[in-house]
Amino acid sequence: MAIINTSVIDNKISDILLGYDTDNLTIATVTSHSSLQIFDGARKEGFKTLGICIGKPPKFYNAFPLARPDEFLVVDSYSDILTKTEELAKKNIIIIPHGSFVEYLGHDNFIQLELPTFGNRWVLEWESDRNKERQWLEGAGITMPREVCDPKDINSPVMVKYHGAKGGRGFFIAKNKAEFYQRLDESQPYTIQEFIVGTRYYLHYFYSPISTEGYTLKKGTLELMSMDRRVESNADEIFRLGSPRELEEAGVYPSFVVTGNIPLVARESLLPEVFELGERVVESSIDLFGGMIGPFCLETVCTDKLEFRIFEISARIVAGTNLFMSGSPYSDLVSPNVSTGRRIAYEIKMAVQNDKLNEVLS
Repeated sequence: MAIINTSVIDNKISDILLGYDTDNLTIATVTSHSSLQIFDGARKEGFKTLGICIGKPPKFYNAFPLARPDEFLVVDSYSDILTKTEELAKKNIIIIPHGSFVEYLGHDNFIQLELPTFGNRWVLEWESDRNKERQWLEGAGITMPREVCDPKDINSPVMVKYHGAKGGRGFFIAKNKAEFYQRLDESQPYTIQEFIVGTRYYLHYFYSPISTEGYTLKKGTLELMSMDRRVESNADEIFRLGSPRELEEAGVYPSFVVTGNIPLVARESLLPEVFELGERVVESSIDLFGGMIGPFCLETVCTDKLEFRIFEISARIVAGTNLFMSGSPYSDLVSPNVSTGRRIAYEIKMAVQNDKLNEVLS
C-alpha cells in the first residue's frame, strides 16, 4: 500500500464538511453489494440518496421503489469517481463504503477519495493487509487460526486466502506443499491459515462512538445487529458428486465464491463471548488508528468446544446483513425494523443533531 499523508486528507475532508448544508445531506454509494438497504435506510431517516453506477442505472432498482436512489451518477469506470468529487460535494454527499465499492475503486484510491465518508477510512490499511489484520486481532487477544509461514510446513489442511475483499474468489484448501503450488496464483499476495473445523458464524456488529446507552465501551457503545452464514459455490454442494477422494481423482476441488447468505441465531450462552470479542476488537482499533466506526463483521468458526476462532474481519457493512432489511432477532431487541443500512443513516442523523458529524465521518 502506498504511503499516504493522513493529515492532508483529514484536513481536506474537514474543509469540505465546513461547506456542507447539514440539513440537506445526501447518502451515496455504489449500486452493488448492500446498496438496497443503504438507500432504503437513508430514506427512512429522511436523507436524499444517490447511486453511483457504470454505464447506466441498473434496471432492477425499478423493481424495488423504496430502495431506488433518488438520482444516479453514471460513470465510465470506478476510477472516474475520483474526478467527480467537486460535483458530488456540491450535493452534500456522504459516502457509505461497502465491500464492492472498496474493492472496485481500490484501497489506496478509496483512502484518498476527497469526500466525507462514513466510518474511519484508515481502517483499510489494517483490514486489507492480512499481516496487519493479524497484528490487530491478535494484539486484541483474539484467537486466530495458526498461520503457516512456509508452504513446506503444510502438514494438515490449510486455507489459502488472497489479500483484499474478494468474496471468497480464488481461495482454496491445500493439504500439502504440492497441492498448494498446484493451485496458487503467484501474482497475488496471500496468507496461509490452518483450516478450522466447526460452524461458521459471521457476526455483524455496529460501533457508535457517540452513543452513551447500551453495551458501553471506554467510549461509545457496541451493538450486535445480526448473524449469518455464507452460501459458497461450489463448496456447499460439491460433495453430492462423490467422496472427497473421488472428487480429487477427477480434478474437482471446492471453491468458495460467495453466492448468498443464510440467517443464523447463536445459542444464548454464547452471547457474552460474542460481545467480548467485538469489544476487544473495537478497543484495540481505537489504540491503533483512532477507532473503527460503524458496522463491522467478525468472520468466525465456532468449534465443538464452543470456542470462537476469528479468521477475518470486515470493517464495514457486509452483504450478510441484507438478510435483515426489516431487522433481526437481535436488532429488534434494541429498536424494531432497523437494518444495518438504516442504523448507519440513524448514526449520521444523530451526529448532525448533536453537532458530532466529524466524529463519525472521515
